[in-house]
Amino acid sequence: MRMPAPGLPMRWLNACLDLGRIMKTYRLRVALALAVIGSSACGGGGSPAGPSPSPSPSPSPSLEPTFSSIAAQIFSSGDANGRSACTNCHTNAGQANAGGLNLVTSAAHAELVNVSSVTNPGRVRVVPGDPDNSLLIWKLEGRPGTLGARMPFDGPPYLTDAQIQVIRQWIARGAPND
Repeated sequence: MRMPAPGLPMRWLNACLDLGRIMKTYRLRVALALAVIGSSACGGGGSPAGPSPSPSPSPSPSLEPTFSSIAAQIFSSGDANGRSACTNCHTNAGQANAGGLNLVTSAAHAELVNVSSVTNPGRVRVVPGDPDNSLLIWKLEGRPGTLGARMPFDGPPYLTDAQIQVIRQWIARGAPND
């Protein structure tokens, strides 16, 4: 990392670095949107050579709003988009749990539901019935006002909006251990 010019406040440098990360994410989303628009504009209606190819599969095609499905397909494994498993960092297997959170399936529900965050004082990791006030959603969406990085830490890629929506549905159902 380059050192700031003499007299340039450090917070200005940090703001510039944050802006760079935001622009990188923005460029990625714009490129993805243009690719989707372009493929749908070019592929419509079929052709004499045959039907247009089917759309690419979702990164978690069988994900359901149940704890067991989320634990297996989000926490414990990566996806087709290249997102890494949450348990790469949030595990007790040979390392300290990142953020004091263990997402190994046998421990994850007890570590999430109605548990105060270690790194974000005053926030609850999962508030049953209230996804908008659940820190898990805030961290996955990268909302401002949380301490630490958007999850997964090594993203992008991050969870898709559809994957986050399934987690929101599970929380809205009361975050049962199903």
